[in-house]
Amino acid sequence: MIVSSASDYREAARRKLPRFLFDYIDGGANAEQTMRANVSDLSAVALKQRVLRNVAELSLETQLFGEKMAMPVVLSPVGLTGMYARRGEVQAARGAAAKGVPFCLSTVSVCALEEVAPACPRPLWFQLYVLKDRGFMRNVLERAQATGCKTLVFTVDMPVPGSRYRDAHSGMSGPYAAQRRIWQAATHPAWALDVGVMGRPHDLGNVSAYLGKATGLEDYVGWLGNNFDPSISWKDLEWIREFWKGPMVIKGILDPDDARDAVRFGADGIVVSNHGGRQLDGVSSTTRALPGIADAVGNDMTVLVDSGVRSGLDVVRMLALGAKGVLLGRAAVFALAAEGRAGVENLLDIFAKEMRVAMTLTGVTSVAQIDRGIVDLDALSRR
Repeated sequence: MIVSSASDYREAARRKLPRFLFDYIDGGANAEQTMRANVSDLSAVALKQRVLRNVAELSLETQLFGEKMAMPVVLSPVGLTGMYARRGEVQAARGAAAKGVPFCLSTVSVCALEEVAPACPRPLWFQLYVLKDRGFMRNVLERAQATGCKTLVFTVDMPVPGSRYRDAHSGMSGPYAAQRRIWQAATHPAWALDVGVMGRPHDLGNVSAYLGKATGLEDYVGWLGNNFDPSISWKDLEWIREFWKGPMVIKGILDPDDARDAVRFGADGIVVSNHGGRQLDGVSSTTRALPGIADAVGNDMTVLVDSGVRSGLDVVRMLALGAKGVLLGRAAVFALAAEGRAGVENLLDIFAKEMRVAMTLTGVTSVAQIDRGIVDLDALSRR
């Protein structure tokens, strides 16, 4: 397989995966307008080419929350990553560590904290949802700290699940879902052997450890859906801020006022995110939301961003709009599905090369130099 970009990995994953898994990661909410806007708005950010700037010495290195990184990229938390490759979270964490960037483990991962953390030579980040079961939240936070996780990413944009039409048609949910998934697995023998047979157990590792019994895909849809808490407010998070000893990042911010609330709450960082267009269709792309949010918080906290990033060029664009780091979701999972750990490492190499080209031709030599001076903001506002 010849791979030159993230889109090549998407096509490879589409061919390899059963439909219910590909559509789950590839799809968005409702008509998927926001999901498409994430990509199109970001690609419309025009960079200013500069020449004769002496960019012979160029570095992608940066720091987030005191942690040195080879490039300003984090592998985003994605549920069920272990269904896309054999023990997928372990492979992704190892791939990220090999390239000097953090991996963030999802609450609803297939592989539990206790399996992933020992396999990763650098501290994990851990993601937590707002859930009704506060006992589970406390239990998993205690386990995260015990396994050495340093940074907590707290996802706040899922008080209810988004309306994802593709899932009902693909077999992830809907009538006869289990039967459709079995048929799809049978017609994708490479995945069925590598992941379906050799990648067991297929449960929600962190949830199973808490409940004391195995959980499966039906529990993912049912348990998680029943545990989302629409009554949550900032005051309900205070005990988590007091409990967690390391950096705490609030993920799912799209409004400057919410970003200011996160500052008052005492968060160390935020992720400007619309959940990859998987929650409320029709909201702003993160490209459009990012500059105003970055201006609103200034230097009071670290601003990260996700959604729509498909290349190292896109990473540079997001940094220029005000982010200090970028989370990769779909692109990384597609690479993992296609080639496992090797795919993740190669994708990060591709992103690094693309970043170097973009930085060279915009005349910057370090991540700290990337700012709005290298973009044409008027071009974005005209769209």
